[in-house]
Order: sequence, then C-alpha cells, then structure tokens
Amino acid sequence: MSLTTLEKIGLVCLTYLGFKIVRSILQFVYCHVVAPGLKLFVNLKQQGQWAVITGCTDGLGKAFAEELASQGIDVVLISRTKSKLDTLAAEIGEKYKVNTKVVEADFTEGNSVFSNIEKQLFGLDIGVLVNNVGLSYPHPEHFLNLPDRDKVYNDIIQVNINTTLAMCQIVMPSMVENRRGVVINISSTAGHIPSPLLSIYAASKIFVSKFSTDLATEYKKYGITVQCLTPGYVATKMSKIRKASWMAPTPKTYVKKALKTVGIEGLTTGYFPHSLLVNAIQTMNAISPSFAEWIVMRTMMSIRARAVKKAAS
Repeated sequence: MSLTTLEKIGLVCLTYLGFKIVRSILQFVYCHVVAPGLKLFVNLKQQGQWAVITGCTDGLGKAFAEELASQGIDVVLISRTKSKLDTLAAEIGEKYKVNTKVVEADFTEGNSVFSNIEKQLFGLDIGVLVNNVGLSYPHPEHFLNLPDRDKVYNDIIQVNINTTLAMCQIVMPSMVENRRGVVINISSTAGHIPSPLLSIYAASKIFVSKFSTDLATEYKKYGITVQCLTPGYVATKMSKIRKASWMAPTPKTYVKKALKTVGIEGLTTGYFPHSLLVNAIQTMNAISPSFAEWIVMRTMMSIRARAVKKAAS
C-alpha cells in the first residue's frame, strides 16, 4: 500500500523526532553516567600550579577553592573581605598543604580593581580560573519596584558581566602562551528558563552562557577548556536556602559533581537533578509557554511574598 505525500511527510517528521529524542537520551546518559564513570574529565592539576577563584569566601566559591586545593592545586583567593580571605587561606593551607594567595577586591567598585588583580597575578602559572563571583536581587521583585534598583542593577551588570570579561582578559593570555588551561564561568539556570521577577539577573547570566560557549570555540585550538556551569538552587547565602536537599545540594556536593563534567560538557548545570529540572521546564515551555510562565511566576510571587513578610517582621 503506497503512502500519500502527506503521510510521507508525517513519517519523515516522526522519524526525525524519534532520532532527536534517542540522541538526547544517549547524550544525557553519556555526559552524566558513562563519561564521569570512565573519568574522562580534565585533570585540573595538570593545567598549571595555581587556580584563581573569585567570590570565594562563602558558598560555591569556597567549595571550589577547597576542592581544588584538595587536588593539590595552589589557590588564589579573591573576594572583598580581607579578614574572611585570611581565615580561609589559613584553613586551606593547613588542611591541604598547598600555597595560598589572597587578593582583596570589591568588584562592585568597577574597573579600578582589575589593575591590582592583574599585578597580583603576574608571573603565576595559572591553570584554572573559576569566575564564581556574582550578585542577584535581594528577593524576586518586579523590574520597576525593586528598592534602590539603579544601584542594584548596575552592581549586577558590573559583577556578573564585566568582572567575568575582565578576569578572562587578565588570566587567559598566559593560558594561550602555555597551550593549556581551564576557565569555568558560573552562570545560572535562571538564564535558561523563564525567570520573571529576576529579569536583570537572568539576563546577565545568559550573557555569561553565550560568552562562554563562543569563547570555548575560539580557544579550543589553544588547548584551553572553557566551561559554563548553570547551577540551579544550591544551599547558600545567596539562595537563602538553609537546609540542603537532593534538588538544592550543599556547595561541596555540587562542586564535586560539577568538576567531573569539565572537558565533557561545555554548557551544563553540572548536577544531574538540576539538569532534570531544566529539561522539565523547557519541555513544559515548548508545549505551552503561557502555562510554564504562569507556573514560574506563581512560584516567584510566593518567594517574594515570604521575603517581604520576613523583612517586615
């Protein structure tokens, strides 16, 4: 029995859809199960003597510093509070027996901080750069209603975008010369799913994702791995989540998983449950954008309401 032209087109479409689904499943299994199990990720210690981590005295940044130090890599710790930097440097040096260096920098001050950072990093054999420092809203809020919004938005753009660019410009030239290195830029799932009430933050993070993926293509031939991590909720001060869970892990748990994706995935959440969440929301968005937006907006309004109530009390 011969098929009509319309039936042939439908069969081709179904075949293509089936191919895409199977390919996505196989890729997902490879990235999250097979490759990490076979330890196909990059050996970070072989990239150079030092790792540079920004925003490192709390949360993910601190976890990155500790995990990299545990691998025998000397660490440069960059953050704005000198006392916290000194305390962390002493703890890491004593526990992991690595060299440490601290650089005090308040990235909200603008480009003036980068000349000192460049001076402090000069001559170091830097193999890993973790652009972790970031700013978000005090709580989800409508674009025009956020208190002190001019300063908050300017700070977000300065810290999340300009700092990422500047640190790459400072560190990557020596990586190019040495033909090795790893750059890990921290974005967010907020940039890849509907994020009402976090519009500026989400926009800044999608910049980081796009910048990273194109930078990876540009510098792959120089032996440099550029990865962009897009974590979901992690139990940190920024997220205001106190109790860790499977979906909101501790910083230590997240970082251990994420570092096993370096060299395997260029753009990834770095954590299997977060990937499931993003895929679920993106699928929902593909089926019904208005429903996905409604769900996310309702969730954000609930978070906002709790935050406003807490601030008022």
